[in-house]
Amino acid sequence: MTVTTDARPGKPRERTCIGCRKRSGPADLLRMTVSGGLVLPDPDRRAPGRGAHLHPVTECLDLAVRRKAFPRAFRVPGPLDVTGLQEYVAQRDKQEASSAVQTAATRPPAAVQTAVTT
Repeated sequence: MTVTTDARPGKPRERTCIGCRKRSGPADLLRMTVSGGLVLPDPDRRAPGRGAHLHPVTECLDLAVRRKAFPRAFRVPGPLDVTGLQEYVAQRDKQEASSAVQTAATRPPAAVQTAVTT
């Protein structure tokens, strides 16, 4: 018996961000799990248990907190502690901002064309 890696060939895998509710591929979203009342980031997508997905940006995280989406997504009662997740997202935002600045700094300047008048 041959086991295929994709159960539905031709159909891309998509997940929904619990913050903005937009669908994206798993590579664009951060998987999270809950353990002991703490929401933990799972960037390797290997932690056991029910997972939820979020765009790893502060705006989506704030929307999810405001909408109280974490207990619903994980199907657990009561509030959950998201401080570890907030630190992870803030650190990731900071890394992306610094890499964008480095890319802009290492990019060669655009060629300036001067108009020739005769």
